Amino acid sequence: MNKSELITAIAKEAKLSKVDSGKALDATISAISKSLKKGEGVILVGFGTFRIAKRAARTGRNPQTGKAIKIAAKKVAKFKAGAALAKAVK
Repeated sequence: MNKSELITAIAKEAKLSKVDSGKALDATISAISKSLKKGEGVILVGFGTFRIAKRAARTGRNPQTGKAIKIAAKKVAKFKAGAALAKAVK
């Protein structure tokens, strides 16, 4: 499912227009992104948890040359499915 299909599904489920559904989805994504940018997690009970994790610096290999390269430390977004979502997917 891509973003356009998701907007259509939201519009149908919530009985909203596609424009309003698109605005709601964009606002949700924006709010989650801003929270993660601040270093705060987002917990959606029954759905899952978005959080920031630190990935340590490490040494990797260039697959073309085999030469060792340094990979810098960085922060990454992680998602852990909640119990209800995990059960629904099972």
